[in-house]
Parts: sequence; structure tokens; C-alpha cells
Amino acid sequence: MSLRTGWVVTALALLLASGTVTSCGSPPGTGTGTARTTAAPTGTGSPAAPDGSAPAATTPTATTTATPAPSPTPSRGAPTLNPTAPQPTGTAGSDEGTDGPTPAQLAGRRVVYSYPGLTPPPALLADIRAGLAAGVIFFGENVSSPEQLRSVVRQLREAQQQSPVQAPLLLMTDQEGGLVRRLPGAPELSARRIGQAADPVAAATEAGTGAGTNLAGVGLNVNLAPVLDVYDVPGNFADRAERSFSSDPDVVAALGTAFIKAQQRTGVAATAKHFPGLGTAPANSNTDTGPVTLPAGLSRLRDVDEAPYPDAVAADVGLVMLSWAVYPALDPDHPAGLSATVVQRELRERIGFEGVTITDALEAGALQAVGTTGRRAVAAALAGMDLLLCSARDTGQGEQATAALAEALTSGRLDRDEFTAAADRVTALRSGLG
Repeated sequence: MSLRTGWVVTALALLLASGTVTSCGSPPGTGTGTARTTAAPTGTGSPAAPDGSAPAATTPTATTTATPAPSPTPSRGAPTLNPTAPQPTGTAGSDEGTDGPTPAQLAGRRVVYSYPGLTPPPALLADIRAGLAAGVIFFGENVSSPEQLRSVVRQLREAQQQSPVQAPLLLMTDQEGGLVRRLPGAPELSARRIGQAADPVAAATEAGTGAGTNLAGVGLNVNLAPVLDVYDVPGNFADRAERSFSSDPDVVAALGTAFIKAQQRTGVAATAKHFPGLGTAPANSNTDTGPVTLPAGLSRLRDVDEAPYPDAVAADVGLVMLSWAVYPALDPDHPAGLSATVVQRELRERIGFEGVTITDALEAGALQAVGTTGRRAVAAALAGMDLLLCSARDTGQGEQATAALAEALTSGRLDRDEFTAAADRVTALRSGLG
């Protein structure tokens, strides 16, 4: 029985029931993090960007935790980027014209899908129509031209309009600047070059405006940028692809905040990444390909790596992406994105972030020991992650994550109130975007 039909037909189907690794935190060619920026035939692209980004190309080629409020309203960290956008009429647990969402539909509101090639497959469009998807991430292999991407976005939006979920899809990519760009054009400067500019704040503001305008021009509404990693050694993982603004946390905070504010003024949500930071990762470390442990002490983590985040939160950044590295000073047993200690204590409680948390690529090699896509999805949800990034360019990966979340919700393994609160945060973000 397929996910799209099984969940709708009977609750028993819930019990029935990954792709290239491209995360948003690895330099091109290495893979650790989300999609690497590039419009090149290399798919996720990355000159070596920690987010799985690929080197930029001038022309893309065809290759390749609180009780929810009665209604999800944007809160600190989840700004209403488009006040004229339709607002949700109830919690994530209530769909217009129905008695409420099925467990699969509620689960789907926490899953971002991906697909191979230039054309969205029928399965993805069907999942969107059924209310089983929160959004879609785009890579270089999905883009041949701005016109082609606009056409794809229209298809996805038409499918969404037939969905029981009355909120825009989250349509995202990695458009950091420099080597990490999925679309040609702005921002052309890398984070490092912005940090070295004569007027870095002005350069960061221009980059944020350029990124937002570029993405909004093709119909996208989320950028998985900026990177707030504070590199410690020149040429290390965060610095080698020029993805870090500086080795000074104050500079990173100022430039990251300028980028965030400027981009979000264009109506495109920003994503601060990769909490609590990949600034101490050696050049050969890559969570896309395998486990990474960063033995930074608690003082380094809190005084340097996490230091840019309070300013990003104060700037109402829409999303925060967590890394897949392990930080023994915080939690020696779990990658950050699977650690309730990191997600809840550090990010939610200590930093004060109330917006949407998003995982790095769910297919990352760093999670191999966790097991299947379903196990990874449930583990991330248990830790408190709101949105799960299924970026293996395989619609089935998103369906597996959705099915596993729905089964865990139905069985009681995942608390329904917490689950609904997470879905509400995502829905509030979606409702504030065009």
C-alpha cells in the first residue's frame, strides 16, 4: 500500500511502514550540510562547502516544546515575512473542511522533500496534494534556467492549492554566496570576502538583499543561509570554501545579522547554521560522509561558536539548522541534531530561539549508526527538531520519514502535544511566506 493512499484509507496503514549525501554544511565535494551551491552538473554541488554545497556556476546546467497556542502565530524567530499571506485558521491539528489531519498529514508538515532531475515526479506532486509535505529543497540538478525553475514552482504551488493544508510550501535552496550557490547571480561574494570588504556590514547587507531578491524572483521563499560558523584555523572545514565570515565571533554576529535582516526584508526566510557551530572542524572532517566529533570545550562553544546566535535570534531569523557533529562538552552520545540537550537546553532555553529548527541532510553519513531513514526521522523528532530535511533527491526518502513519524505518533512514542507544537511552528512560518 502506498503512503499516499494507505494513510488516507486506514489507520492500519500507519503501521506498515536512502541517494547522494548532500548536507547543508559541507564544502563542495565533501558533503556535510545542506545542498552545496552550484548550478553545475554535480547535483548538490560543492567546491567543498560544509553544507553539501557545490561550486557556483554562472549558468545552471541540467545535470547533474511548550503547549501550542490555539492558532499558530509567528513568534520570535518565526517572523511574518509577508503580512498579506494567508494565515492559518487553526492549529496544525485542524484542516479546513475536515475533522482534522490524519497522522500522516500531521507528520508530513514536518518533512522537506527532494527529487532528481529537472521535473518533479508524479509521486511528489501526489504527496503535496495529499498534505504530506511541508516543502521542497532544490539542488543544481533541479535547475536549468530561472524560467524552468519558475515553471516547476508553479507546478508545486498548484498541487499545494489542492492540499488540505492551507499554507504555502517551504521552497528552499542554499544560496550562501561565492562557491555555494544553486542559482546564478547574487550573492556573488563568499562569506570570507564579505568579511574582508572595506565595509563588511554594507557588503553583508547587499549580499542578503541579493540572495533574497534572487530567490524570490524564481518563487523560492527560504534560503539555507547564512553560515554562522566561526572558524578557528585558516583553511579548516568552515574556512576552506570561504563559508565563514571571520574567526571573530563578534564579526560573524554582526555580518550574519546584517545578512539575515536584509534577506528577510525581501520576504525570504533566513536560516542560521550550523548550530552549535562547525568552526573547529578540521579540513578533512565532513558529517556528510561519516561521524565527526568536535572536542571543543564548553567555554569555546558558548563564548565563540554559539556567540553569533543570540543576535540572529534578536533579528528574528526564521530557522536554525543544527549540525550532525558530536560535541562531547554538551552531549557525548548524540550528534547535535539528535540531542535534546543541544536542541532544547542550548538552543531553545539558553539562546532563546522560538522559531523553526531544521535538520541538516537526513541521509548524512554521520547518522549511519542510527539506521534507516525512519529511525533517523524519529530520533530527530524526539530530540526536538521541527523540520526534517530529506535531501537525497528521492521522493521515497520523504515518504519513509513521514510514515515513520506518523507511526511513532500513533503508537505514542512521540508525544502528540509536542508533535503538534512542532508542526504549528512550521505552519506559522509557512503562513508568513508567499
